[in-house]
This record gives sequence, structure tokens and C-alpha cells, in this order.
Amino acid sequence: MINLKGNQLILASKSPRRQELLKGLCVDFEVRTKETPEDFPETMSASKVSAFLSEKKAKAFLGELADDEIVLTSDTVVILEGKILGKPENAEEARKMLTDLSAKQHKVSTGITLLSNTKSITLQDEASVFFKPLSQEEIDFYIDNFRPFDKAGAYGIQEWIGYIGVKRLEGSFYTVMGLPVHLVYQALRDW
Repeated sequence: MINLKGNQLILASKSPRRQELLKGLCVDFEVRTKETPEDFPETMSASKVSAFLSEKKAKAFLGELADDEIVLTSDTVVILEGKILGKPENAEEARKMLTDLSAKQHKVSTGITLLSNTKSITLQDEASVFFKPLSQEEIDFYIDNFRPFDKAGAYGIQEWIGYIGVKRLEGSFYTVMGLPVHLVYQALRDW
């Protein structure tokens, strides 16, 4: 369904979840990653950070792309009460984040950028996630067995904690998972 018109799509992500989701769109791509600092201006609104970071990651490829290459970057942030919860450094940080998320609503924002030598587009999607009250035993079990240290907000909705803890979701499940595939599909179709 997606015709890249002879272009090669590059997914700039080590995330197996993003790779799996992009495969689900039945589009050929290769993975090429580049370490990019995930810093942003302190004064920036939390709701704008995922788009800013996805664009920053894409711009890191400027000057390195062939004329027939399109790079896709993505960034996901978890926002609780206006503050961004990053990736936890250790079990203690993960425990605090999950305790803070327990019995509350939070937002997950994922930004995507498609960039070539001649064109760039950045889109963003947001979803609201509602957690049930989580017991300390549930939180500890999840951290011990799933080690969510590479995940914003210390959780993956597609894992055990999502199965037992998410009572409601408003928006795209895939946005929470880390790649709003509906936006990627539309942007690639329109490219």
C-alpha cells in the first residue's frame, strides 16, 4: 500500500518495538542508528518535547543521507502532571515512577520525523493512559522481571504491567508503545 517511489526508508531506532510496528506496515526498511543527546530547553512545554527530540534525531543524519534515502525517527515521552518522566536509571527510580503513576491519568506523547535531503515533516500524537492502583508487590514484580530501564516512565504498555495495570486508554495504543503507525502510514503515503 505504501509506494516509496524508489526511496529507501531508514528507521533510526534500536527499539525492537518500533521495528516490529514498522514491519507491520509492510514497508521495507533498514535500521541505522546514531547516538543523539536527548536534551531539550528547560522552558519548553512538556507537550512539545517528543516532536522536538524526534526532529533533533533526524537532523543528526543531515549530510549523511543519499538522495534516495528517507530517515524515520521517533521519540516518546511520558507526562505526569506537566512533568516528563524519563527513562529510569535504576530499580529505585523505576519504583518511584510507577508509584507516582499508580491510580492516576498521564499522557504519552510520541513525535515522529521523516527527513530526506529535500523534505522534512514532523508529526506528534498524544494518548491518555489511566492506571489502576498498583500494589508495591506488582511494581516490584514488574521491575524484577521486565527491567524497564529503557522505557520512558518505566513501563511498556505491551508488557505485564500494561496487561494488569492499564484500566483505560484514550488514543492510540501504538502511540503509547512508541510509534504512532497511523501517522507514519499517512506521512509515507503522502510523501
